[in-house]
Amino acid sequence: MADSSPFSNIPVEVTISVGRARPRISELLSLGENAVLPLDRKIDDPVELYVGDRLIARGELQELDGENAGQLAVRLTDVADLDGPLT
Repeated sequence: MADSSPFSNIPVEVTISVGRARPRISELLSLGENAVLPLDRKIDDPVELYVGDRLIARGELQELDGENAGQLAVRLTDVADLDGPLT
């Protein structure tokens, strides 16, 4: 059980990747306020969750309701097996 591990209370940073962009340096240098940088994904495509460089899960972006209205969250749809990569 994970809760009995001495490491279970150590915080871990999870990075959520929503997409990538590959602009030329000249395009990047010309970006200013209100510029739009297109990504390689659509709004409904899955996002990827990483711990360090390791892909640990995929999910869907959601907006929370209630007290946390407007805050982004991720609903997990595919979680990696601890012994192997995410397929």
